[in-house]
Amino acid sequence: MIGVDSSAGMLDVCRARADETGVSDLLDLRLGDLRDPPVDERVPLVTCPFRSYLHLADDEERLAALRAARDLLVEGGRLVFDVFAPSTEDIEETNGRWLEREPGIWERADWDEQARTLTLGVRSAAGEATMTLSWLSMPEWRALLERAGFVVEACYGWFDRRPYAGGEDSIWLARRR
Repeated sequence: MIGVDSSAGMLDVCRARADETGVSDLLDLRLGDLRDPPVDERVPLVTCPFRSYLHLADDEERLAALRAARDLLVEGGRLVFDVFAPSTEDIEETNGRWLEREPGIWERADWDEQARTLTLGVRSAAGEATMTLSWLSMPEWRALLERAGFVVEACYGWFDRRPYAGGEDSIWLARRR
């Protein structure tokens, strides 16, 4: 399995976890960007988990990443990824407030509905980090996938494959055309 991340630190964490569980010999971890991954091999499946596409700021970056994923796939290969679009309730409940999401881990969501961005601050005893995520509507994701050369096979409402029936989270399954 090939894993690509733009953070050397995250790759180190992955290596350590793989060593702990005895699967490190199954991994080939590479430092790189999802818009231009350092992968020459062709594969039947590309996954982009943890809402990674939301870190891309605009459609140009999103299309570059989706096309890069498509180029890695064998004919008929599949791309799977998850994203979200926040509900009005989530924005109202979390905007500008520090909330303890897990013991000792605090998050602050600063939403900009006009720009459709979330600036997310995270802090713990180990340190602080801030990231900006950009969301799209379901029709916009579908259009980008089609422009990038995919056919959408399914869009689920969660990882258990429940049908998408509205809501914040979506898990996409798309096939290379």
